[in-house]
Amino acid sequence: MTRPESGARQLDTVLLKVASRCNLDCSYCYVYHMGDTAWRDQPKQMSDAILDAVARCLADQYALQSAPFSVVLHGGEPLLLGAAKLERFCARLRDALPHPCGIHIQTNGALLSDPVIDVLVRYDVGISVSIDGPQRVHDRFRIDHRGKGSYSRVRAGIENVTARADARPLLAGVLAVIDPESDPAEVYAALKALGAPGLDILPRDGNWDTLPFGKSAPGTTEYGRWLEGFLDSYLSDPEPPRVRLLDDMLRLVLGGRSIKEGVGTTDYGILVIEPDGTVDKNDTLKVAGAGEDRFGERWSVLTDSFDQILGSPAFADYYRQQRPSAAACQVCPDLGICGGGMVAHRWSETRGYDNPTIFCADQRHLIAKMRRLAEAALPHAD
Repeated sequence: MTRPESGARQLDTVLLKVASRCNLDCSYCYVYHMGDTAWRDQPKQMSDAILDAVARCLADQYALQSAPFSVVLHGGEPLLLGAAKLERFCARLRDALPHPCGIHIQTNGALLSDPVIDVLVRYDVGISVSIDGPQRVHDRFRIDHRGKGSYSRVRAGIENVTARADARPLLAGVLAVIDPESDPAEVYAALKALGAPGLDILPRDGNWDTLPFGKSAPGTTEYGRWLEGFLDSYLSDPEPPRVRLLDDMLRLVLGGRSIKEGVGTTDYGILVIEPDGTVDKNDTLKVAGAGEDRFGERWSVLTDSFDQILGSPAFADYYRQQRPSAAACQVCPDLGICGGGMVAHRWSETRGYDNPTIFCADQRHLIAKMRRLAEAALPHAD
């Protein structure tokens, strides 16, 4: 929700980096392949001592704020913890954060074995799996450290979840990164066939200095046209899953509100906790350059409370940064829907974040399509 300034003290999501390494080597990954090497200085896994400090901070924050928040086990690949350590982590987190606070895991899915799934079921941990579509699309970029595609392992992991009646409700969705050279109808069909109730789609990362893969110039609409094709498949499906990005944008076109960052003008309190306990900004800011996801002051769960961090001027600046500052955005009729896009996608060396998103033309192309569809569907007075 859009909040007054005091709302900056509210926490919405904590990304808990329990592992700094990954069993895959996806060529587009912003953690390992966009110039920031901070992961090399992190321990391979979060220790039990850091976890205990995290849990105390989370419990204290939940006691202070009226609204629940979510914790997402993230990485690297969080399932590199293994089933036994994952159990300790989930037990400690669930003890600190009872329902309605959510605990989730974002995984590449290749390690979703039955012992791991048993743990996720036991502690009611929602599962989101990264998979980019059919095998030939997925394996183009989502490879392992030997250069081999990961699709068969990821698909097997998802099937391990969907085959179990106790685990199936935990599969919140699948997350795909867009290859603008792929067929959106084919990708939609492949993602839907996985049986997850929700789909999410993200553009490839980039900015004004380093254009996203497949985008030939700032003003071109390769991603907008791909998303238009995906939208056509979605709207023509008589039994569609949820598609978070499209659902959010369509709600905004119709005067509603979004539920996740990236579109609209809703603001979110997001913090990242690194394996060594350091507290950082949203790690997608790595796309803008090495160190862009770090606060000027070094905070740690070992020495600082979330309340202290959320009430600081540095966090207030980071929170306000979600709103675009570019003059073109301020007068744009689509700002309430686009929201300026992800902050990292606005970056340029000359103007910092004072730009529209590099996907501005793509967003406006898709929004125009949605507006035409909404206008055609609404009744008109004679």
